Amino acid sequence: MKLISIEDYNPNYMQLARPIYDKQKRVLLGAGRTIHPVYLKRIMELDIRYLFVEDATSFGITMEELVDFPTWMDAIDTVNKFYHAVSKNEELPIRELQKQVILLVEEVSKRKAIVLIPASSLAMELREYAHSVNVTLLALQIAKKLNLSQMQVKDLALGCLLHDIGKVLAKGVEDHSRVGFEYLRKIREVSLLSAHVCYQHHEAIDGSGAPRGLEGKEIHEFAQVCAIANLYENSISKDGLQPHEAMEYIMTKSGTLFSTDLINVFIQQVPSYIPGTQVKLNNGRRGIVTKIIGNVQRPYIRFLDTEEEISLAENHTLLITEVLNEKKST
Repeated sequence: MKLISIEDYNPNYMQLARPIYDKQKRVLLGAGRTIHPVYLKRIMELDIRYLFVEDATSFGITMEELVDFPTWMDAIDTVNKFYHAVSKNEELPIRELQKQVILLVEEVSKRKAIVLIPASSLAMELREYAHSVNVTLLALQIAKKLNLSQMQVKDLALGCLLHDIGKVLAKGVEDHSRVGFEYLRKIREVSLLSAHVCYQHHEAIDGSGAPRGLEGKEIHEFAQVCAIANLYENSISKDGLQPHEAMEYIMTKSGTLFSTDLINVFIQQVPSYIPGTQVKLNNGRRGIVTKIIGNVQRPYIRFLDTEEEISLAENHTLLITEVLNEKKST
């Protein structure tokens, strides 16, 4: 299995490895099928940008690092319900949201690394909620290295799930952090710490952020974690960057937007090359990433010419020099 841009889909040798959903979470096309050109056009019209597929090259790659699909969809549905209730001034499904926090914490804790399902693999109407879930998953992965208590982890997760809630209430996007904070701080079941994750997730350590222009340690660590995850997820889902490109972009913000210490933790916890990525090495050979064990930046590679599998962590002189798209790899 591997993740590809929908433009790279080829019905001659690829089949779907994950279902495609519409805005009502109905299955448009199930796993194990090829996509007829007519359906492919309709899917593109939904602005779905990514597909999980399987072909001969990626056969046998299980992507165990990938978040559990039903858990991911259930969390998206719950965030959707919460946003809807806020917009309609209805009773909030806070208990249901807290339950999803526990499930997401468990989901991340049992994996060495987390591979995201891009929000842009769903119909446009679901992406805002998928974005919040993905930001939460990334934040929880970073949190593994921060020696947090269980309560702190849950507060971080809840704050990340609701970091954009102000967009439902604010007249302008620029003010959504403050508006979201003012709303969340009045909910008894939401801690002040979770509310501050929402309040400060657009602040920057150099003082260039919003809404208050906080600097350095004036910004809570949890808000910085959310901010890093937010920028990374947007880079992949909205801007279409590949994971290694998004990682490099995040690294350029070290010491300006984000603390160097947290960026270093992020690099240790989030892989640049996910399973299914086809790569070229510094010895000129081509391979495909098969799994992540140990060092997340030094995955296992299967050579395309011999199918021999090696660990980059055990072969220190081998380096990935290029990520190959479908056209370069065929």
